[in-house]
Formats: sequence, structure tokens, C-alpha cells
Amino acid sequence: MTSIGIIGSGFGALAVAIELKRAGHTDLRLWERADGIGGVWRDNTYPGAACDVPSPLYSFSFEPSAEWSSRYGVQPEILDYIRSTADKYGITPLVQLGRDVVAAHHDESASTWTVRFDDGDEQTVDVLVSAVGQLSQPVLPRIPGVDTFEGQSFHSARWEHDVELAGRRVAVVGTGASAIQFIPHVAEQASDLVVFQRTPSYILPKPDQRFGPVYRRMLRHAPGALKAERAGSWGLAEQFSRGLDDDSLVGKGISTLARQHLKARIKDPELRAKLTPDYPVGCKRILFANSYYPAIARPHVHLVDHGITAVTPTGVQTADGTVHEVDVIIYATGFDAQEFLESIDITGVGGRRLADQWKDGARAYLGIYVPNFPNLLVTYGPNTNLGGGSIVYMLEAQARHMRQAVDRLVAGSYRAVEVTPEAEEAYDHDVQGRLSHSVWAHCDSWYRHASGRITSNWPGSTHPYAQRTKVLEPEAFHWS
Repeated sequence: MTSIGIIGSGFGALAVAIELKRAGHTDLRLWERADGIGGVWRDNTYPGAACDVPSPLYSFSFEPSAEWSSRYGVQPEILDYIRSTADKYGITPLVQLGRDVVAAHHDESASTWTVRFDDGDEQTVDVLVSAVGQLSQPVLPRIPGVDTFEGQSFHSARWEHDVELAGRRVAVVGTGASAIQFIPHVAEQASDLVVFQRTPSYILPKPDQRFGPVYRRMLRHAPGALKAERAGSWGLAEQFSRGLDDDSLVGKGISTLARQHLKARIKDPELRAKLTPDYPVGCKRILFANSYYPAIARPHVHLVDHGITAVTPTGVQTADGTVHEVDVIIYATGFDAQEFLESIDITGVGGRRLADQWKDGARAYLGIYVPNFPNLLVTYGPNTNLGGGSIVYMLEAQARHMRQAVDRLVAGSYRAVEVTPEAEEAYDHDVQGRLSHSVWAHCDSWYRHASGRITSNWPGSTHPYAQRTKVLEPEAFHWS
């Protein structure tokens, strides 16, 4: 029986584990470094944490739910959904908690992977799946003096709920996807709130709505209602993704809507100018929010767009020489999206390190398979992130392809499967060629590696990727 180890317990890990288990692969073990399953939806508990993809689409196609309280799920509901799905499909008992993977070594003679944990313990499996995701390692900004601040500070992805914000002077560093969700909540409590913005975002109104008991009852009992709800969300998301190509009419419409939203919510022309992007729409992540602009416009909230030069013991200093004295600093500075498994020392054929092979930017066939690393499968890998649409849809497509690879491995009595360098090179050439005509080629963002290579995103909508991964092409691999 083929043993399979999966690193992580979020949506990606569940997609793979459920797909494999349903196909009869029962020797599964999931390693989770935390004390509970859930991935980013377990870790990100900041006020207002929610998804910007409609819940009917940000969920598994095989496990639709009629219990969402609103069109866009909030963090506690999404975490409950992950946990209940893991319970229902028998994955929860397979999860080993408190298992922080620090290294994995491929044994060429045995065609196995030996995984080492932070406590020195080891386990060996035939197939290793990474499901750590692209947004799992929060990062603090590289600003002089970050460690010298004498007040309280924390990253938004590790929210410290015991830190009192009421009546205090608070600084928020960053105005990305997380910040625009929690800033309105902080503004309700802080006596003075300073928001440090490096780059303004395109922000669209969020078409959210409550799902009342009558609507939920209809979803539960009307034939095809859940499927129709999901299909509608998927169709809109596919059209949205088309707005991320050069000179797209959809993109121009998105830009117009974002600017109208800004004009309607921000009356002060000086503040509006600070909040107006000067780059192509979609170049950086497009955001959805209804309460952010009203919060920024409050009299005790101050938007600062001067660059930060240092953190002092009492506050934050900006390029104009001003020291903004505060009691609490909240860093909404995102994640190391280019890390791609750098936190795990992975060695493949001939002792080759994955970090070395990816030093100029991560790349993988279908975002899943890497030459020189047999029996290593990556979910939510290079070039599988999205500018629009549901990553859960992508994760299911990846899981189905992985299952085909494992099925053939077992049925053919093979010990190892490894993508050929030629197949990986041809695939990468195609993807990077299409990305060169995308909006992401025109500016720096967390989607790009320091080398300039776009490593995070898939070029286009999700359906072409699902079609590309629908059928395994055996000739793209070495089977041994």
C-alpha cells in the first residue's frame, strides 16, 4: 500500500486528502504544525476577517452548504466549514497536530521521502504532498528600529486579542486585503488612528447580503438551487478574471467602478488623491470593501502616504521627518508569498535542494510537479494563485490530477513518478509567455519574485486550468 504524507490541514490539504481517500488510498497522514486544523482561516482571526469570494464558490464543489449567513463567509464560519468537512469525510482522525515539518529528504534507492519534524522525530512515506500554501508565513517590514518600539505591536495574521485598543493611539502599517477589513473595527475603538499607506488599492464595493432563513431553506430544498448559486458566482468570477489582461474592456469597467466608488465615499479631494491608484487595474490585488473609505474619512483617522524611515521607541517616523507617536503598532504587511517551501529543507535527486533550484523563482509543471523531486506533489504551488476567482476551484483541479498520478503509480507497480525537464520547461514557457501579456507584467507586487519572474499567479480564468489538468499525460513523466 502506498503511503502518502500531506503537510498542512487547510483547504489544499483537505482537497488532496479527500480526493485520494475517496479513490481508495487509505494510508494517509496529515502533518499540522498548529494545535488545530484550518490553515490560514485558523490563523487569521483579526476583527472583520472574511473572504472576498462568494461562499458558494469558496467551498468544495462536492460539499456545498446552505448554512452561510451571508454571501461572503466570515472567518469563524469558514473555519467551521473546513472542520466539519474534515469530520464528514474522515480526515480529522488522520491529522497529526503539533507536527512542524522542518526537512524532507528523498531516498533514491528506496524511492521514499523521510520527513523530519522540529522535535527531531522522523516519518517515512512513499509520496509527499506539500499543502502549506502561498500565504502562510507572515512577514514584518524591513524597517530600522522595528524591535525598539516600547509599546505593543503585532502582525495582523497573529492578532493579539488581549491588547487593549480602546482609547489608545494606534498605528496600522499597510493597507492591503487584511487591513481594509480590520481598520474600520480599529477605528471604532482607537482614540487616534494613523494608517500608513505605501500604495493605494483599487477598491470595489462588496456586493454582500445576508442569507435569511427563507433563502437558506430554499437552498436546502429546491432542486438544483445550490448548484445554480455556485454556477452564478463562478460565471461572474470568470468574467472578472478577464479584466486582468492588457487593454481588457472588463478591466476598464473595473477601473471605472473603483474610481466611482472612491468618489462617492471620499468627498475630501486631498484625501481622495492619496487614495487614487496610479497603476493599471489588477496590477496589484483588487480589493472589496464597503466600510473602509468611511473609516478612513473619520476625523480621528489619519492617512499617511509618506514612506516610513524608522520605528522609534515611541512611534513611527516618516520621510518628511515626522514622528507619529503611538501606543500600539499593527503590521498589516502581508506574507512571504515568494517563499514557496523555503522554510522546509527539501532535498531531492543527488541531494539537490529545492531552494537552490528555485533561487530565481519557483516553477513547476502544472504548478504541481518539479523535476529532480520524484513523488513530490505541490498544491497551491507556483503560478496557481488567482487575481480573480476561487482558489478552492483550483485546488480541486490539482487534487484530481494528483489522484490520477498516484493511481497510475499504484496500478503500474511503479515506485516513483517524476516530471520530465522537457515537459516542465515547455509548460513554463507557455505560462510565462501568457503572463507577459497580463497586467502583472507592468508593476512590482507580491506576485513577482525579486528576479522579475511572475511566480504566484495563473494567467487568466480558472476553467482553462481545470481543462489543462483534467487528464494526466503519462508521457510528461518518468515512471520507474
